[in-house]
Parts: sequence; structure tokens; C-alpha cells
Amino acid sequence: MPETTLLLSPEVREALDAHRPVVALESTIIAHGLPRPRNLAVAAELESLVRDNGAVPATIAVLDGRAHIGLGKAQLERVAKDPEVRKLGHRDLAPALATGASGATTVSATAFLAARAGIRVFATGGLGGVHREWIHSQDESADLRLLARTRIAVVCAGVKSILDVPATLQRLETLGVGVLGYRTDRFPGFYLSSSGEPVDWTVHTPEEVAGVIRAQDALGGPDTALVVAQPVPEDQQLDPGLHDRVLSEALDACRERGIAGQGVTPFLLEHLMRATAGASLEANLAAVRGNVRLAARIAAAL
Repeated sequence: MPETTLLLSPEVREALDAHRPVVALESTIIAHGLPRPRNLAVAAELESLVRDNGAVPATIAVLDGRAHIGLGKAQLERVAKDPEVRKLGHRDLAPALATGASGATTVSATAFLAARAGIRVFATGGLGGVHREWIHSQDESADLRLLARTRIAVVCAGVKSILDVPATLQRLETLGVGVLGYRTDRFPGFYLSSSGEPVDWTVHTPEEVAGVIRAQDALGGPDTALVVAQPVPEDQQLDPGLHDRVLSEALDACRERGIAGQGVTPFLLEHLMRATAGASLEANLAAVRGNVRLAARIAAAL
């Protein structure tokens, strides 16, 4: 990727050149995941959490056909306030750059650009994965294949609970993507502390995670990601009974309306937020905050 296309903020460039810890942050949560004006306040909060835990934040977005690694205040405000900012996955990057478009980056686009910039740790909420009823729709998030060929550690709260979690874990195994449970032997369930699915490896400190990253680099081999799955605290999770009931209703509504493809995830998440009176959003934010703190500590341990 040409230097003129990938623009590092002075702070991020200085940190990387000096081998100081940097944490990548996605921008879709700012542009499309939260109501205005709260989205801008959360963006600033997450960057502050990275700094408070010993690392430099690198929020990533595409502005006017340029991929920015690290945003200034005015750029963050633009992503948060401009309704024309698009949602960009990895496959959308080339058209966006070529046409001078502006967009917020999803997990796949953020992971790709962060890795190209030399950033080793990325914090997000929940990953995409295999959709329920995959056998009929063949619907699978682009996150999975991108992580199968991108060397980055992704700190998350598992995969979105609206997805088929067992099938997603199987897919990650098939693709060779390592999964660590952070202080848990059960894979997190995004809004929920546990999906009920086991994880093969559990780590307990940022230093242990950093050790796994170093071992992965030393081994070489395929450039696959490492998923570090940290549960949302139990006292901040969405009530499991409420979650299951509302999700079942949302899936029924999705089928009745014939919603498919890229429209499924935003529809289900919006339904959950409305039907839980915002409780799902608060659980999401609690997870993101914890992941950002942990990511910064892992980056510092590296």
C-alpha cells in the first residue's frame, strides 16, 4: 500500500518508530454503532482508556480516499457527526480509496489497515462470524477469512451473540485462527459473559498473552490472527433470559421481513437495543471498555 494512501498520525508514527505500544480501534462503533452525540463522547473515552493503560490509541477510518491510522479531534468529530460516512469492510477499501470516499472501518478493514501499519494489537467489541441458518443462507462474516490471513491480536468479547457461536468457533479452528480465553474457560457471548462453549486455552495476565504473541511470531508460518476473548463482567452483562427471549423475537421478525445478507446484523442489533430499552447497548459498551483496557496492557507487555 503506497505511503500516500496509508496516513499515520504524527503521534502513532512516533510511537511505532520508537517501539512504544499502540492499540488499533475501529471507527464503525462511532459512526454506526451508537446514537449521536454519545458516539463522540465514547470515542474520546476509549482513546483515553488506551492512554490511561500505557498505550497510544490509533482509531482508524478512511477520509476522502485516504486511510488514516490515528485520528485528530476534528477527524473524530467528522466520523461521529457526518451522516454521509459509509461503513467499510475490507473489500470496500479499494473502491473507497479510488473514489475518494469516506467511511468508518469494520473489524475486517480495521484489522487489515492496522496490520499494514505495523500495529500488533486491536481492541473491539464482538467479532462477526457464521450466521444462524448458514446452511440455507451461506452467510458468513468477512471478519473470519480476513483474520485467517492477518497477523494481529484481536481483543474482543467473543462473537456477536446473534450468530451461530459453535459454528463460528469451528470455522476459526478450520482457518487456523488461535483463540485464548482471558481468565475464562468458556468462550464469551458478547452481551453475555459466557456462550457456554469451551475454549482450549486460558490465559490470566497481559504478560501471558504477550508471550503467546511472541511465540506465534517466533514460529512463523501463516499470518493468522490471535483472538483474545474476554467476557463482559457478569454484573454488567445483559440478563440472559431477556437476551434469549428478545433474540428469538428478533430472528422471527427478520425471517418474516425477508431480511438477508448484510442487513441481518444491523437489524438484529437494533431490535435488541430497542426491545431491551438500551440494556444491550450498555452491555456492549461495558465489553468494549474492558477490551480496550486489556488491549493496552497487552500492547504495553509486548
